[in-house]
This record gives sequence, C-alpha cells and structure tokens, in this order.
Amino acid sequence: MTGVHVEPAAWDDADVQRLTAAQQVELRARYDGAGEPGTPPSAADVSVVLVARSGDGTVVGCGALRHLGDGVAELKRMYVLPEARGRGVSKVVLSELEAAAHARGWTTLRLETGPRQPEAVGLYEKAGYRPIPAFGAYAGSSDAADSLFYERVLAAS
Repeated sequence: MTGVHVEPAAWDDADVQRLTAAQQVELRARYDGAGEPGTPPSAADVSVVLVARSGDGTVVGCGALRHLGDGVAELKRMYVLPEARGRGVSKVVLSELEAAAHARGWTTLRLETGPRQPEAVGLYEKAGYRPIPAFGAYAGSSDAADSLFYERVLAAS
C-alpha cells in the first residue's frame, strides 16, 4: 500500500481500541459468536502496539506483541480494516512487529489464528510461519480446540 506508515501506540489508545473491537466483531461473526480462546490482551501484558496509517493519516490497521518470556512473543490483534485490505497493510504491520521483536532481542514469534481466517493463514505462511502445537495458555484449553498455531524464528542480525 503506497503511503502507509506504522507508528507506536498505547494499548488503550482510542484508535487501537476501535480497531480491536472491530476485529472481535468480525471474528465472532466468522466463528458463530464464539469468543477468542486464551487470555485476552491488556495494557498490562502487551509490550508493543503498532498502528498503520494511510497517507492521509487515517488509521487502517494494527498489531501488538505480548512478551511470553525466554525470547518469545505472541502476535496479538493483527487487524486491517476491510476497506484497506488487499493493499499490503498486513504485510507492513507484520514486518514492523517482527522488527520491534528483533530490536528487543526476542527471537521467536508465535500466534493463534483459526481455520475460518484463510487470509491470516495465508499471510503468516507466506511470511515463514510454521504450524506448531498449542502453546502457553492455549495448551490443553478446550476453547482453543479448533485453533491453528504458528511460530517463526526470526533471523539473527
């Protein structure tokens, strides 16, 4: 997407909250009303939040990282507004989240997504994320039974 730029934000920023609320509405529609598995992210446990803006400053997407310890972080709330999809915004946000993780010395990124999100699965697989078993709070959780889990080890500099 020409002219998109990514900038840091606070988890409780109004734009971030608007985007993450829209994401949850969309996911509940895709998954027949089911809520997300695992522990929802919060200002207390999200270490990095990024917002993508179009050339005119309009917020079009977001993403966050939750540090899990031992050089591992979880991707949270990757979302692009429907009207901005198909223009590379998600690739830019993902790349910037990976750079932020790398800058903090985190070597591995993990994520949870679902089978009714083929766009997300495609994005992550094309970016080098590989399927893994459930991790952390998702492991053994019945509400994550239909989830897909991915991991990418970031290249060393």
